[in-house]
Amino acid sequence: MTLAVSVATLAAATGFAAAQDTLKIGASAPKTGPLAGGAAVTHWPNIKLWIQEVNNRGGLKVGGKNMKLELVEYDDKTSGEEAVKNIQRLATVDKVDFIVTPYSTGLNVATAPLIARYGYPHITTSAATDNVPEFAKRWPNSFWLLGTSKQLAEGVADALVKLRDSGAIGKRVALVNVADAFGLELFNAGKPALQKAGFDIVYEASYPLGTQDVAPIISAAKAANPDAFVAFSYPPDTFALTEQAQIQKFDVGAFYVGVGTAFPGYAGRFKDNANGVMGVGGINADSKALQEYRKKHKEVTGADPDSWASAVTYAGLQVLEQAIERAGTTDKAAVIAEIKKKPFNTVVGEISLADNINHKVWSVGQWQNGSFNGVAASKGVDGAKAPVKKEAWK
Repeated sequence: MTLAVSVATLAAATGFAAAQDTLKIGASAPKTGPLAGGAAVTHWPNIKLWIQEVNNRGGLKVGGKNMKLELVEYDDKTSGEEAVKNIQRLATVDKVDFIVTPYSTGLNVATAPLIARYGYPHITTSAATDNVPEFAKRWPNSFWLLGTSKQLAEGVADALVKLRDSGAIGKRVALVNVADAFGLELFNAGKPALQKAGFDIVYEASYPLGTQDVAPIISAAKAANPDAFVAFSYPPDTFALTEQAQIQKFDVGAFYVGVGTAFPGYAGRFKDNANGVMGVGGINADSKALQEYRKKHKEVTGADPDSWASAVTYAGLQVLEQAIERAGTTDKAAVIAEIKKKPFNTVVGEISLADNINHKVWSVGQWQNGSFNGVAASKGVDGAKAPVKKEAWK
């Protein structure tokens, strides 16, 4: 009887120790709904890559021991309500140690109050909003890596100014946006930025998230006879707008579409016609660290990363990893405090989050000879190429 109790006690103790050597990581993001395609390219593969990389080297070093990562993941169905339910479950039922960022501006903002309530560090890597300074103060646990809508929109104006000043385009711009948090904010920042830069907005339109028929938008934009077309769009409409522009032979010297332009599938689908197309994001393709990251991403996930938020998503996970190891504990408050201290070395370069905001961001990229090169960025970002005129659709 005594032996049985001792064995049982030992087994329980061993099991307890094993449990303590595992870090549970929670994730909620779209696997279905309008944003599922974007999350499948940018979000989920980088979580898979990061967890495999950490576990392959023995786990995170926390307080003198190695802790392997275990992922608990849910589909938020591109729904803010569903995302909130998932975060609630991760925090109270699954009792995960840390939660990685949701995907997209809207879903991050929807879940931010709950993530803050449970005290998790919230390192956003796919949210762009001009409310970043306010959100950083409202939720001190939140960190914003992708930039503000103003930064991204002013980058578009900067790129178009370079093209106009070189004689590649005139000053007439058609401007459209998807009617969700991302698109509305970029439109509200982009229109005045373009007007301040001396451009005339000759056509503007807004369309609901999930819109499938964009032919009328392209038709009306073409009728306005612009020199440049700018769409603050999400992946499904980014592809659809490009396709319709080709079908309707809508040729402009500058063609910009939003999220999804940086996806490898964009160049894969449109091939030579992708050359010269601009979109949100960009990378320094000459960066050795980025080249190594892209190689590992392909080896582990079987797919190429996009040329913008993929690397930022991985960098955000690196920040979390390094902060946990520096803190030497899984205490969430200690990790949050650590994030605000000294800078982090990541695949996109050094990231400093002393005020909860990453100020070094790419704003515009352009497909040039098979690479989505950054052509506009905030101060302190190196490696930008000069934008080139978009040739007629082939």
